[in-house]
Amino acid sequence: MLAVSPIMIGTIPVDFILFALVLLGVAFFHRHTLTIAMAGVVVIALYKIIFTGFSSGVGMMGFINHLSHEWVVMSNLLGLLLGFALLSRHFEKSHVPLILPRFLPDDWRGAFLLLVMVFVLSAFLDNIAAALIGGAMAHQLFRAKLHVGYLAGIVAAANAGGAGSVVGDTTTTMLWISGVRPLEVFHAYVASAVALFVCGIPAAIQQQRYSPMIKNTETRTHIDWARIGIVMMMLLFAILANLFVNLKISAAVTSAAEHFPLLGLAVWLAILISLPLRRPDWKVMPDAFKGAVFLLSLVLCASMMPVEQLPPASWQSTLGLGFVSAVFDNIPLTALAIKQGGYDWGVLAYAAGFGGSMVWFGSSAGVALVSMFPEAKSVSSWLKGGWHVPLAYVLGFVVMLGVMGWQPR
Repeated sequence: MLAVSPIMIGTIPVDFILFALVLLGVAFFHRHTLTIAMAGVVVIALYKIIFTGFSSGVGMMGFINHLSHEWVVMSNLLGLLLGFALLSRHFEKSHVPLILPRFLPDDWRGAFLLLVMVFVLSAFLDNIAAALIGGAMAHQLFRAKLHVGYLAGIVAAANAGGAGSVVGDTTTTMLWISGVRPLEVFHAYVASAVALFVCGIPAAIQQQRYSPMIKNTETRTHIDWARIGIVMMMLLFAILANLFVNLKISAAVTSAAEHFPLLGLAVWLAILISLPLRRPDWKVMPDAFKGAVFLLSLVLCASMMPVEQLPPASWQSTLGLGFVSAVFDNIPLTALAIKQGGYDWGVLAYAAGFGGSMVWFGSSAGVALVSMFPEAKSVSSWLKGGWHVPLAYVLGFVVMLGVMGWQPR
């Protein structure tokens, strides 16, 4: 039995109104985001069970069928989020972040090159880890005095670096899990590179004028190559698992990929193999689990939306989605776009990823960094100091569209 038509208020389905209320609650009540997201799942599910049903059926059975379709994607995402939290800690404990600043000039160029480092790190770590590592390095180099514009630059660099990599941002990882090939988001780097220069140079100059760089001359730090090897192994296992799934070698492989979270399991297999080499920092798991449940709750809310009621995918709507990402979490917005289909995935990855940099709570990287620097928890200060981020977003988008065009899938 199919779902009935959505109940409308004007031209807007009630489903979207409930979803928007959840996102507004997350945006404005930062201390209660997990509770709001989980309550949102319950309210939206009950509404659909009682009134409209799901694409997979009506009532409680429709909801159960819906979960049976979504659980593999959700489990893969949970496995990757928790696994990448351990991966990030391995990288931090390798001492590479302590050594990198030695190679920076001690003027504004050094501040800019630090943003470039964050950009590069975000391509193979997730953007949250890259932003936190960049914030920690900047805290040392600038004597704990960071301009809000430079903090915005760190978040923008992390989000830009993750936009073209399927392991660099939760949004691109979601695309990867849903079957989008890595090369289909790679051209987001055309826009990201432009955006990095447009916002990175002004941010670096702001920081140098506010508090000049003072480098630590300590030379006795050594890299823990075993931890670097573990990081590379975890990434390699994730990539190989995804290739294995998408090559569709046989009907048995395809069926296994549809019914089991092979991608998440591959990352945890690498973690288990690496246990004799280095002990993971299990202390990060409670916070990582809470963060994962929060994101998965939003993704589940998005999966229940009637996307057939959305406007067709286009470059114009994708450009607007980037601005919406500045105030609403980009994870559920990306989930909606995946469910709807018809997007240029590289353009979407850039818009959803980098667009969230325009306001501090628009991306997980921004929320994480501001937890380190609470003085940046002001929307007006962020917009004033980070004026270069919206400019960079638009210019990067225009250049990518001009160079690559709009290539919907």
